[in-house]
Parts: sequence; structure tokens; C-alpha cells
Amino acid sequence: MEEKLNKVALWLKKTLGDQNIPSYEVDTRTVDILHELAECSESRDADIRILIDDMKQKTVEYESDGNYLQGLLTESLNLSFTSLSNASTNYLDILVDSAMALETKDTSLASFIPAINDLTSDLYSAESRNKDMEHELSNLRKKLTSALVLEKRLQDDLKKTEELLAVEKAKADSRTQNIKFLKDKSEDFKFRIKAAEEQLSVSGMDVSLTHESLVSLSEKLAELKKQAAPLKKKLDSYLDLTPSPSLARVKIEEAKRELDALEAEFSAKVDMTALSVPLSSKRRFT
Repeated sequence: MEEKLNKVALWLKKTLGDQNIPSYEVDTRTVDILHELAECSESRDADIRILIDDMKQKTVEYESDGNYLQGLLTESLNLSFTSLSNASTNYLDILVDSAMALETKDTSLASFIPAINDLTSDLYSAESRNKDMEHELSNLRKKLTSALVLEKRLQDDLKKTEELLAVEKAKADSRTQNIKFLKDKSEDFKFRIKAAEEQLSVSGMDVSLTHESLVSLSEKLAELKKQAAPLKKKLDSYLDLTPSPSLARVKIEEAKRELDALEAEFSAKVDMTALSVPLSSKRRFT
């Protein structure tokens, strides 16, 4: 811990120079972080020094090679940079720039041709990749267009569905209100019927004259009419025959008695209903 703290203090003093070292909390975590930063900074400084030394060495080598080539040109061809024309100097600059752009080891034709071939091959590869990417981009555009059309269609369908749901909800609310209204009316009618029956019972009305009894009586009447129908049909068949006066007269009399009995029973029930209903009750019903 003490060793790390001393190293951090030296690094901060070296980094900040004449500036005051800012105060910081001296604990294990803070010292570890600052120590790691100090080591990274020293490692970076070491790499930078190595790079600078390498660049200096290459500069010396390039200056040596340049002096050698300059001396060779001067001795062999009696040429120097000062004796070259502006056009020649521009050509040399272009040649050097081309060699640097192509990353050749020298400016010889043997170095330029392979570099240009490699660059041409890279150009063809790039053009091929560009065509593939354009084709893929075209497919993506088509898919995007289809997706947008589908999205628009789905949005329209969703809007129509929401509108339909709103209409159906309004109908359902209306049906609910109608059902509630009918239920309330039904309860009211049941209450009023029960109250009317109790009032009629208090006023002395016969139980047989209630709604249920009348419905039952109507059903019985319908059943009696149904039973009388075959008798009428049988009677009509006798009337169509060439009658034996005595036998036909007997059958006709029997059928008439049965029919008269049914009609008398029905009339009696109806009369009894009319006579048994009090006047006040009739007025309330009307």
C-alpha cells in the first residue's frame, strides 16, 4: 500500500508539474485505481519513446539513403535537385507521392506494376461488392415497400375493426339497457299482478277466475273442441248417407246431445266468470 501510494504521488507530481495536486480520498480502492493509471501512463510513455526512437532512426536512415542517392546522381549523371526544372521536380514529387500511396518499397517499375495490379484487383472486388450490395439494397427496398403496404393495410383493418367494435359496443349497450328495462318492467308487472290478485282475493273473487285458471279453462275448451271435431265429422258422414230413418235419427240425437253438453258446459263456465267478477274489479281491468 505504501509503495503504491509513493508511486502514485511521484506520477501525479510528474504529470501535473507545477500545478497543485488535487486532494483525494486515500483508501485502498482509490490508490489501486491511481496506481493502475500510473502504470498505464508509464507504459504509454515508454511506447511513445520507442516509437520516437524508431522514427529518429528511420529519419537518419532515410537521410543517409537520400544523401547516397543524391551523391550517386551527382557523380553518375551530374544531376542535382537544384539543376532540375520545375516540371522535373513536379514529376519526381508525383512519383514519390504515387509510391507512398501504393506503399511500394521504391519507385521502380517492377514495384509499381504489381502494386497497380493489386489496386486494380481490389477495385474490381470493391465494384463487385458494390453491385451485390446494390442488389441486396434493391431487395431490401422491395421488402420495405411490401412491409409498408402491409402495415398500411393492417392499420386500415385495425381502424375498421375499432369502428366496428365501437358500433357493436353501442349496440350491446343498447341491448343491455333494453334488457334492464324489460327486467324492471317484468318485475313491476309481477308485483302489480300479485297486488291485483291479492285485492281480488280480498274482494271475494273466486280462485277459478284468476289468469291461470282462465288459461287452464281455455286449454280445456280447446281440448273439448278438438274432441268434438271427430264427432262433427262423424255426424256429417251420417248425414251424407242414405239414412235408415230410425238408426240415423238415433245417431243424430246422440251426436247432438254430446255437442249440446259441451256447448252448455262452456257457456256455463263463461257465465260463471262474468257473474263472479265484481263491478269494481271490472272497472279496474278496463
